[in-house]
Amino acid sequence: MAGGAVGPGIILDLSRMNAIGEIDRQAMTVQAEPGVICRTVDDAARKAGLRFPVDPSSAPFCTIGGMVSTNAAGPHSLKFGAMRKWVSSLDCVFADGTRARLTRGSPPPSNALLEKFLDREGEIRKEWSAAASDHARLRKDSSGYALARYFETGDLLDLLVGSEGTLAIVVSVELSLAPLASHTSSLLASFPSLESAARGAEIARTSGASACELLDKTFLELAATAPESTDASRERARKSAAVLLVEMEDAEESVGVKRTDQLKAALQGSGADTVEVALSADSEKEVWELRHAASPILSRLKNAISMQFIEDGVVPPEKLPEYVQGVRDALARRAIPGVIFGHAGDAHVHVNPLIDVTNPSWRDSMAALLEDVVTLTAQLGGSLCGEHGDGRLRTPLMGRVWSAPAMRAFEGVKSCFDPHGLLNPGVKVPIAGETSLGAIKYDPALPSLTGDVRRILDDLVARRGYADFRLSLVDGIS
Repeated sequence: MAGGAVGPGIILDLSRMNAIGEIDRQAMTVQAEPGVICRTVDDAARKAGLRFPVDPSSAPFCTIGGMVSTNAAGPHSLKFGAMRKWVSSLDCVFADGTRARLTRGSPPPSNALLEKFLDREGEIRKEWSAAASDHARLRKDSSGYALARYFETGDLLDLLVGSEGTLAIVVSVELSLAPLASHTSSLLASFPSLESAARGAEIARTSGASACELLDKTFLELAATAPESTDASRERARKSAAVLLVEMEDAEESVGVKRTDQLKAALQGSGADTVEVALSADSEKEVWELRHAASPILSRLKNAISMQFIEDGVVPPEKLPEYVQGVRDALARRAIPGVIFGHAGDAHVHVNPLIDVTNPSWRDSMAALLEDVVTLTAQLGGSLCGEHGDGRLRTPLMGRVWSAPAMRAFEGVKSCFDPHGLLNPGVKVPIAGETSLGAIKYDPALPSLTGDVRRILDDLVARRGYADFRLSLVDGIS
């Protein structure tokens, strides 16, 4: 999504490395190759009475390798954490061609590049000690290398997860699994303003919610126009400025009902206009279908392109109301409509500007909006990516939200694992002269794809996607 898997070099397609092992019920683990689809892992786990709790909205088509690469997360990361927590072993090929397996809690294997990093660890730690407060108040962060976590645990797995293929190529993963939920209940709270909904998210988080998702009015209005919309969704779009979808998970139903009632009262007291409670499986499914429809609905828009270039910002929880207000102001200032939704419980929301690429000045407007939001995020002590990674989109901007010592520490890590810059150059460590938006491909002036290439891409989208092929949305491109 952030351009982490593209570039001028050789692109490794690991999608056919898609073998999955047997579920180990006793150890609650499973082996998976990088091309295995996330939903495939969860389906297999559920048949064994377990679950894979990392649940991005792209679960039907995103791969385990990609999730390891960006330290992916999802709605239930509020309770269960992101991908890093659920990786217990990695089989990696390093930049010098050597292969080694790293297992959580075990000493690192003998490997020249790993030993080089361990030899320089003191030097890198010294740089990092001057940057330790960077991003320390965030609940999620997939920017840079996870040095804070590594220096806490001393486990190289924590450094490799989220490194976006810049330190090693992952060829197999052992994943930890979790027990199935005993009892869940969901709430749908409607608010008179986006900012009051953001304040409600903090109440949900501190109440022990297992998930807390935000949908703004623009999204509600788009959802109300979908063919599958209901009278209730159309009424909600008319009356509400934003909604929160909240899930509570408990071991016993009686405890869950009590906690849900308490949270309902707290949300009403915080300014919610209405709070609907869903206790049955069917009613819960109906509530959460609204959230899962977000990205597919946005991807099918015909009059504008939902672009992801400020889509992954995360701030300290107490700063979320200020962040969403600042983003709204920036969108209005640039006269760009946009949708705000996502993981409000973690103060991590997705912002999808709806760009009219037929306007000759769309690139200038896009660049100005990006500048506004980067400045806002830095002022609030936030990160530009909570789960999607730095990629080529955000790597040139990392110095805006990380201190100079942090950037030097990242360079030190990269030089140990990949001294010749072979692995995903331009990601995690900036290359001089590269810009964030320089490689954006939405442009009617682009040459047409050949028939064979277009058929292959259309087939890929049909098998793995959920929307229209993006190039179909731009007039003049076939």
